[in-house]
Amino acid sequence: MRLKHVLTLADAKLMADAARLKANQHGLEATIAIVDRGGALLYLERPDDHSSNSVEMATGKARTAAYRERPSSALEERVKDRPGFLMTPNQIGVRGGVPIFYKGECVGGFGVSGIGEFDEPVAKAGAEGLEA
Repeated sequence: MRLKHVLTLADAKLMADAARLKANQHGLEATIAIVDRGGALLYLERPDDHSSNSVEMATGKARTAAYRERPSSALEERVKDRPGFLMTPNQIGVRGGVPIFYKGECVGGFGVSGIGEFDEPVAKAGAEGLEA
């Protein structure tokens, strides 16, 4: 039998703090979604002025990153040549989601929405906050 690492709520809060700090450096507030390896939502944070759509986008980006074990921007690029990949359930080909790795194993996904070009860098900072 194999033992697997799993994210905890404390891990999610630590990563959200790292992402929030990165967003704040640019004077921004992000919608943040963190999912476990199976795509189940562990943590969600939405600023008061963000729409409910940002929740769906951030969660979808996080799930995509967790399922594919690569940034959601990779799927965004992939669908340019093979649009059929957009039909894959529970995945969204929009940048802003990154996988969360711990000791070389994917343990979840981190998604950010609502801050445009900064979505992916802020998500990356959040995911890297786990190892910090």
